[in-house]
Amino acid sequence: MKRVVIESPYKGDAAEMQRNEIYGEFAMHDCLVNYNESPYASHLLYTRKNVLRDWVPEDRKLGIEAGFYWRDVADKTIFYKDLGMTEGMAQGADDCEKKGKEFEIRMLPDNLWTRFVDTCLVGGLGMQKREGEEN
Repeated sequence: MKRVVIESPYKGDAAEMQRNEIYGEFAMHDCLVNYNESPYASHLLYTRKNVLRDWVPEDRKLGIEAGFYWRDVADKTIFYKDLGMTEGMAQGADDCEKKGKEFEIRMLPDNLWTRFVDTCLVGGLGMQKREGEEN
């Protein structure tokens, strides 16, 4: 089993953050079940209540920097881009390049994407579209 850092969207309004947390969970599931990888997603851990406040710039910066340290011991970083690449993900890509760390860009397989969309619909988050998808 390889250790991987997950990069996926997080920042947004309350509904976007809820959607992005769900998406990150599906990305972790994909790593575990389909790739036999042990995923670490700092943006899903450090943003928990009573840890760091993502809307406070100093806390957000600290969380991003702390997550970057895990990249040093990971086998590679996986960028999940179904919902696009965010500023935070771009910072992660820059960190990979600076450190010469391996990375991969993925999208959820269709069956997980469908489950993600269904989960969002049931949760009142509306229909989701993949980056670059037409209506």
